[in-house]
Formats: sequence, C-alpha cells, structure tokens
Amino acid sequence: MSLTQQCADAIKMLAVEATSKANSGHPGMPMGMSEIATVLWQQFITQNPNHPTWVNRDRFMLSNGHGVMLQYALLHLSGFAVSIDDIKAFRQLHSNTPGHPEFGFTPGVETTTGPLGQGFGNAVGFALAEKLLALEFNEPRHPIVDHHTYVFVGDGCLMEGVSHEAASLAGTWQLNKLIAFYDDNGISIDGKVAGWFTDDTPMRFRSYGWHVIEKVDGHDFAAIEQAILEAQKSQNKPVLICCRTVIGKGSPLAGSEKAHGSAMNPEQVAQTREILNWHHAPFDVPKAVYAAFDLREKGQAKEQAWQHLFADYQKAYPEKAAQFLQRTQHDLPASFASVQQNLFDKIAQQEKTPISTRKASQWVLDELAPHLPEILGGSADLTHSNLTWWKKAQAFSHQTQGNYLYYGVREFGMSTIMNGVALHGGFIPFGGTFLTFLDYCKNAVRLSAIMKQRVIYVFTHDSIGLGEDGPTHQPIEQLCMLRATPNVTEWRPCDLFETAIAWVESLKEKGPSALILSRQNLAQTAAPRAMGDVVQGASIVFEPAKAPEAIFIATGSEVALAIDAAKMLEAKGEAIRVVSMVSTARFNRASADFKERILPAALTCRLAIEAQSPLSWYQYVGHQGAVIGLAQFGESAPADALWEHFGFTISNIEKTFYSIKEGNYGH
Repeated sequence: MSLTQQCADAIKMLAVEATSKANSGHPGMPMGMSEIATVLWQQFITQNPNHPTWVNRDRFMLSNGHGVMLQYALLHLSGFAVSIDDIKAFRQLHSNTPGHPEFGFTPGVETTTGPLGQGFGNAVGFALAEKLLALEFNEPRHPIVDHHTYVFVGDGCLMEGVSHEAASLAGTWQLNKLIAFYDDNGISIDGKVAGWFTDDTPMRFRSYGWHVIEKVDGHDFAAIEQAILEAQKSQNKPVLICCRTVIGKGSPLAGSEKAHGSAMNPEQVAQTREILNWHHAPFDVPKAVYAAFDLREKGQAKEQAWQHLFADYQKAYPEKAAQFLQRTQHDLPASFASVQQNLFDKIAQQEKTPISTRKASQWVLDELAPHLPEILGGSADLTHSNLTWWKKAQAFSHQTQGNYLYYGVREFGMSTIMNGVALHGGFIPFGGTFLTFLDYCKNAVRLSAIMKQRVIYVFTHDSIGLGEDGPTHQPIEQLCMLRATPNVTEWRPCDLFETAIAWVESLKEKGPSALILSRQNLAQTAAPRAMGDVVQGASIVFEPAKAPEAIFIATGSEVALAIDAAKMLEAKGEAIRVVSMVSTARFNRASADFKERILPAALTCRLAIEAQSPLSWYQYVGHQGAVIGLAQFGESAPADALWEHFGFTISNIEKTFYSIKEGNYGH
C-alpha cells in the first residue's frame, strides 16, 4: 500500500471510529471523498494551521456538511488545533467537533453548513469577495489577494434549488478561482438517486458558463491531481470537477445508502479494518501519515512570504494597505464617527415632509456609502423597488469593478452568497427584496444568525400598505418569524431619523440585521427623541400633558396613526404615551432600568399597533392589554381601503383602548 493510500485510509478510519464512538454520524461521504481530499490537502491547498485566519489562505468548505468528519480528520492530520481527543469527542456536548461544520467552533472551519446547497452558495460568495478585493487592491508585482475557494458538494446539494441560483451567478461573474468537487456517488438517504435525479449535471454547469471536468475517478490519485491542475488554469470560468466515487468505500456498506448516515456496528468496523488492511488501534494514526499531511511548516513559509510581499505593498501603497487591513479585520473606518455625525446633522436640517422609509433608506445610503468602500450592495431584481441603489454606486460585472450586484430573481442565492462574502471579510454585504420574500431566503438568514455574521437584509413593502398586489405580496408572519430568530436584530423605523439609526447600528452590529421598510410615504415624527433611546430599541414619541395612564406601542407606518389616536384621546381627557419600538431585539437586550423608563410596569393599560402578526406583542402588553394586528392574510385593494378594512383606524384604536380600560379585554 502506498503512503498516499494510507493517508486516505487514515481519513476513512478516523471517520469510522469517531462516528462509531459517538454512535451517530455520516461515515459514507468521508470514506468516498478521502482520496480527493488527500490530494487537495497534500499537494495544492494553501493553509497555515498556526494561523487559521490568515487573510490570503485558500478557503475550503463542505457543502455536504454531514460528512464533517472528513474535515475534522484533515484539520487534525494537518496540524490545526483539533486534537485526537477532539476527534474522540465528536458530536458531544461543548466539543469543538460538532455534528456539522460550525463556524467559530473549530479552527479551520470557514462556514456553517448542513442545510444542503448553502455551502455551495457560500463558496460563490467567498470567490466573489476574493475577486472583488483583488480588483480593488492588487497592484503590479503586488498580488496581495490571490487564493482559491474549494468546495465539496454532493448530489443533495445539486438537487437543492439554491445551487442553481448560485451556480448561475458564479458563471456570469466568471469566478475562475472557484473550484467545486462534485461527489458523484449516485446515492442519497433514500437510495440510488437514479429514480429522482437524472439531471445532466455537466451540461447544466456548462450552460451556466462553468468549465467542467467530467468522469474523474475520485479514487485515482493521479486523475484527481490532473483534474486540479487543469482547474487551476481556468482564466474566466469557475470549475466543476465531476468525481465518480463510491460512498463508504473500504467498508462492507460500500455503494449503499446504509453507509450514508449511520454509525457502523462493531462487526462492520472490524470488517472495514480487514478490507483496508488497517491494523492500528482505534484513533491511532501512523507517524508517516501525520508527516505527509502536516501543513504547519509549509503554511508558515507561505504566510511569511506573503507578509514580505505585503510589507513591500505597505511601503509602495500605504493608504491602500491601511484600508486593506482595516477592512479585512472587520473594522469600520476611523472616520466613521464623523461621517455619522454629519449624517445626523443633515437629518436635523431636513424638512418634515412625508417620505417612505425605503426612500429614507436610499437617502441614508447616498450619505453613508461613498465613505464606506466596504459596502457591497445589491437586490434580487428589485433595485428600483427596494431603492437599494445609491448615487455613487457602480454595478459589478465580470468586466468591471463595482460595489453593487444585480442578483436577479434569486433571493435564496443572494442570501447564501452574502453569507460567504461576510465570512471572507473585506466587505459588508447588504441585499434587498420584499419582506414577503423572506420566505425564499429564510434558511440563509438563519445561518447568518447562527454564525453571527454582519449581513444586512433590506426588506421593503412591509405591510398591507403596499396595496393592490394583494396577499401574496403583503407580509403577515415574516416579521414575527424574524423576531423569533436568535441573533437577528430587526428594525422597523417610522421615519428618516429612525431609518438612519437603523443603518448606522446595522453597520456596527456583530450579527445580521433586517431593515423593515415601507413602500408608502410616512409622516415624519416631530417629537424630539434621544438617539440613545432609539439605539436601545424604543423611544417615547408622544407624551401627554399630564402623567400617562396608558401606553400605545407601535412601529413603522403605524407610529403616526398611534400618535394621532393619542392626541385625539387626549382631547377627551385621556393621557396616553406613545412608544415607537423600532427594534424589539435591541429593546429586549436593554437594561431593566431603560425598559422601566419606557414601559413602566405600573402602566398596565397597553395597546400594541402593528400591521403584522400580533404574536410579537403579547410579551409587552401583558394579560390586560391588547394588540391591533393581522392574524389573517391581506387582500387586493388600494391601501387606504385596506387600512380601514383591517381596523387600522383612529376609531378602532379608540374602541379597543376603552375596552382595555374598562377591563373588557384580556388574554
């Protein structure tokens, strides 16, 4: 047996032994792709285990993340801080070897995967970021950005619709530094895929503009090497290497779906040892295998060579070098504080004329984006509806450097790509679509949240206020769903001032943000508000002349309605405070003292008003309060008719308020 085969078999056995010890996991993919991984990691990949976040490293990820033991084995064998004890603790509580790759837990894991196809979309985002940074920062004789993105994908990844969206964009953008390895083993959980997956995958990817290398024997080291060499020569196309493999190769379950997602029993483990002629103790790897995989010295040398290159770059281009470091370290420019101050100084001078919050968002972008070259905007074919284009934006294409992306009608693909861009570093991505189409991209938003990535989602057309397009386009449950998602900070501003704060805070946020914006014009709130209150999620926008006896809570377009109702009721002797709760996520994280100041516990007469699902609001109105919301889908009609029909009127607010006050309303 050659040393190279022994190295591949070490991966197989670590996968078998770790899943067997955990009594759960997926040994089949690691066993089927171990030869591919061995060639890639021993001969081609540029990584420094001593510094896993080195900026010019190659990026490697598994879109078929269930096969994560392949990656853990590679990281361990190559010298990353993944010990054999970590391998033994696979899938155990608080270990750094969880059941799927999780960004931030394991050194060397670039992205969280598991939901099939999303890692592929992330890879497109990584490759896009690499290309954009290279176009912006590289200079003759100073290619400081020059690395590849490698991604393993399975049949399941390519069945998922998001793979079509992302692959199409990768071809259009000519991301030639992206190399995908297709694990063509013909097996998924239900068995042989021939009964439900008969796509001509090579033809499909060629139609997207990819260079396709077909029929590579995924167990032939020489064939794999030649395929990678060919892939790296691509000048204007991403590359798909189609590898014929056998799932579970080397085990008695080879070629069967039974190898996919279940740990082997002791008898099957023993049979695998015999088939592979592997007679080492469990979790015992020969020293020669460790030596063959060890990337520490080679990786350190490559990083040092890059550091010398970058030192020369700093001397020749000091301003660009400083900006490169600032952006790749995920910092905002030092000038951002003054940019922010200038923004709010201009807002103070604006006339209080009605404006939609989507238009307010564009106004803010016009002011901020020219000072933030790290902003990378875009929209899923709704640029002029989302108003995500700003005055000095430049459209990106394969021929031109730019900071704005036309994603086409690909909400899910856009969101997975933005996750990849954010993870790569150097950019703050944002993308727009209608709030109701959050449904198309929710799982990517969820992964933004799990990974705590600074991705900004611009969701416009936020309510029945969009009118005639009807219930398919009128969001009801989406905002409630966002609020229920951990780590997402949502903002539903009522005017330009709150919209500006939402943007500024989203740029500072360490996780994903969602801006929920109106299509229709909104009255600009005249009440002075402390910026610090809005930053914490809520502010008092109307205070009665005498001490308040009740509270109205509203967001977005409903804030002006709540103020008008409170003023009308004040004329009848009632004293009602109006609170604009622009971000429930921020408010929930605020101090107890702040919450008590805004929503005093003694004021139990409370009414929340929001043209969304009411479920978000019961935590604030309590058992004695009420919510005017939407627990049903909308209808197609002019917006004014819809507001009246669904009870978003002063008269209905008055009626509901008195019902609460008289004790006739409760939950």
